Amino acid sequence: MDVAKATTEARPKKPESIGTCSSCGGQFTKRQMTRHLEACILAQEAAETAGKSQPRQERFFHILVEGQGMPEYWLHIEMRANAQLTELDAFLRDIWLECCGHLSQFTIDRTYFISYDDPLGRDADTRRMNVRLADVLEPGMTFEHEYDFGTSTYLKLRVLSERVGLDRRDALRLLARNNPLDWRCAVCGKPATLVCSTCIYTGIPAWYCDEHQSEHTCPQGYDEAYFLPVANSPRVGMCGYTG
Repeated sequence: MDVAKATTEARPKKPESIGTCSSCGGQFTKRQMTRHLEACILAQEAAETAGKSQPRQERFFHILVEGQGMPEYWLHIEMRANAQLTELDAFLRDIWLECCGHLSQFTIDRTYFISYDDPLGRDADTRRMNVRLADVLEPGMTFEHEYDFGTSTYLKLRVLSERVGLDRRDALRLLARNNPLDWRCAVCGKPATLVCSTCIYTGIPAWYCDEHQSEHTCPQGYDEAYFLPVANSPRVGMCGYTG
């Protein structure tokens, strides 16, 4: 089953989601956020370095991450160009994906960068993730990330820009993220807290509040053990993901 496609078809359409800038707290749509961050980052750095000697500079990539087929879930991040794909993979797992220690991979320009060893060395187009972003990415490039090769979550990543800016300790920082989406209970219309991990793919009502979860009956006869908490992530309702 194409989980991303099935999940998208099963959910009601949503307006473009709103997110929060991590620096100033401003609320913007995903499209507005891209323009806002260009100015906000420079203003923040100007304030931090005012009256100080020439600060150390570092090269950064500004990357937009979104759920493939679920663009209402999105992140704006900034990473050192000399950071490794392993660090980006770890961040994506931590903020959006990790549930059961599954394998993962990036696909960049027809090359797979994997989180695991290929003991047979069968694929010449497969490499490990311990490579620098600067060696495989450039502005304008789009690439993909896949987590879990069974119940897969696919992410689309785009390098929006490259810049030289204030050196920081961390290899990666979160610039902005979509706010939690307003999923509603199929019975009462109150904010949903649970989603049926089976019916989320089918078009059958799958979103419920705690009070009305018992009124949901899966066609397959599953019970409430298959409910998962609603999470602000494109992996919501998949495998054992709890947020």
